[in-house]
Formats: sequence, structure tokens, C-alpha cells
Amino acid sequence: MRAVAYYEPQPIAAETSLVDIDLPKPEAQGRDLLVAVKAISVNPVDTKIRAGAKPEAGQPRVLGWDAAGIVVATGPDVRHFKVGDEVFYAGAVDRPGTNAEYHLVDERIAGWKPKSLDFSAAAALPLTSITAWETLFDRLHIDAPVAGAANAILIVGGAGGVGSIAVQLARKLTNLTVIATASRPETRQWVEELGAHHVIDHSKPLAAQVEALGLGAPAFVFSTTNSDTHRMEIAALIAPQGRFGLIDDPKSYDIMPFKWKSVSIHWEVMFTRSRYETADIEEQHKLLNKVAELVDAGTLRTTLADDLGTISAANLKKAHALIESGRARGKIVLTGF
Repeated sequence: MRAVAYYEPQPIAAETSLVDIDLPKPEAQGRDLLVAVKAISVNPVDTKIRAGAKPEAGQPRVLGWDAAGIVVATGPDVRHFKVGDEVFYAGAVDRPGTNAEYHLVDERIAGWKPKSLDFSAAAALPLTSITAWETLFDRLHIDAPVAGAANAILIVGGAGGVGSIAVQLARKLTNLTVIATASRPETRQWVEELGAHHVIDHSKPLAAQVEALGLGAPAFVFSTTNSDTHRMEIAALIAPQGRFGLIDDPKSYDIMPFKWKSVSIHWEVMFTRSRYETADIEEQHKLLNKVAELVDAGTLRTTLADDLGTISAANLKKAHALIESGRARGKIVLTGF
């Protein structure tokens, strides 16, 4: 089968940073689905691993987690799906990725593709939807108010992949006032269209901009990017006893400024359930099915922003470069081989 992989961590501009290869077609075992991949999307985690993680000596590593496709075979223990089902999912970080014609995924972390979306639009959703949902509802418990705080959430990086879903979930499924950050005219428009009540500029100090809204101190903050840069501003603007979630990878993170406000700090990694096969791993199957229902009902929309063509090393290099530029909005998708 055709696939795209890398052999050595390199800058994306290097000729062999990603290469087209052929691999044996995998076989489904246990609770695995073998999926014919129809579309994928690219996430910051792809670029971080490609740039910094060395594969086993001489072995190619296939990246990619988001996928939408058709089940072509099932392991003997599969309960939820059958051959011919259309699925979407975000895969597992410790297994080969979705940048391949065929891919194995545990059925407990896969969902039925939204009926109203094609494969490209569906592939934009899984990783960011899981990350945003788990942060908002499993970590921050945004449905539980903070006494004395403004019934509001600040989402830092509202135009990114995760932010684009988080804005929609907070706006559509709660009564929170949604404040999102964006710094360019096109990204401001994007988050406004997604439902943000207020948009502030993350290239300027955040606390004064939030205060100027006249809402009071927000109960919740969700930082999707540059959490180290905004650390002191977030500590200043969040309400006492507020809840703060983050997903990026600062080299270090001093949480002492949050102590006097008794702010709880929550890390989110959507791969935790699959990596450790937690007792509630199947929650991701349920979560994706719920997302599909919300999409088909018109409550949520896909965050697909750019389709860069077929799945190939050349097009994936373009996608990685766009993500690394920091100027991407929504999700970048590639469709077919």
C-alpha cells in the first residue's frame, strides 16, 4: 500500500523530510478496524513528531492521526462496526499513522462518520473535537459554575483547529459568554462566524482587553497555544477558584502565579485514553458519535479550511509548512491518493 513517512527528524524544507513509500497492507486483529483511508487532516502534533522524534533505526515512521474512511475488514472481537461502515477517528499516538492507504484503528476510539459530510469535511473533525470536548467537559467542567465568577470562557487561539471546535461547543452547548482570541482580520472573522461573542487580540495584553468587556473575571480559560507567553496575563484575568486548561507544550511552566487564586490547572492530551487503554477508553467512541449527531443536526460545522489535494509527500510537506508558519486557520485536509 502507498504511504508517506519519514526516516530522520528534519526541517520540513529538507528534500527527504517526508517521502512516499510502499508498505505491506496491515491485518485487523482483536478489536481493530482496517480502514481504507479516504481523507486525512494534519495537526500540530504531526509537525512536532516529524521534527523531533527519531524513528527506530532504518524504519520509516508513518504520521497522521485524523482520518475518515470505509471499514474493509474487522478483527474477531469487533462489536460496533461492520465492513462497509463509514468511520472517522483520530487514531493512537503509539501506532502507525493515517498517512497511508489502509490503517488499523481500535474500534473503541472510532465513530460513525457524519452522514451530512463528505470524507474530507469529516476528516477535519476528530482530533480537535475530542481535544476540545475533553478539555471543556471532562477537565474544566464548564457546566459547573464558579461562585462569583463571570459566566464566561476565554479561548486563547480561537481560530486554530482546537479553538475552532471549542468556540462552537461552548457557544452551542452552554450558556457561557465566549471570548476568543485572534489577531488578523481573517481569523477574527472566522471565530466570529463560529459563534464567539467577543474577539480580542492575543498579540496584545489579554487582561486589560478582558476587563474592558465589562463582564467580570471569567470562570474558565482554555489556552490552545503560546500558554507560556500568556501565563501571567491568564493568571491576572481568571476568576478566583477558576479553572484553566491547556494543551500545548511549553518547555517549562511555572504555576505559582495561580496559587493565591486557587486556580485549578488541567492538562489535556486526547491520546491518554488510547495510550493507556484506560477503563473509559470507549468514551471516545461515544464522543465522536455525539459529534456526528451534532454535525448532522446542524449544531456544529466542520472546521475544514484548506484542502491541499491528494495524500502525498509533496502535499503533506505543504501542510506541515503551513502549520509551522503559525498562520493556519481551522483544519488542513488531504483527500485520496
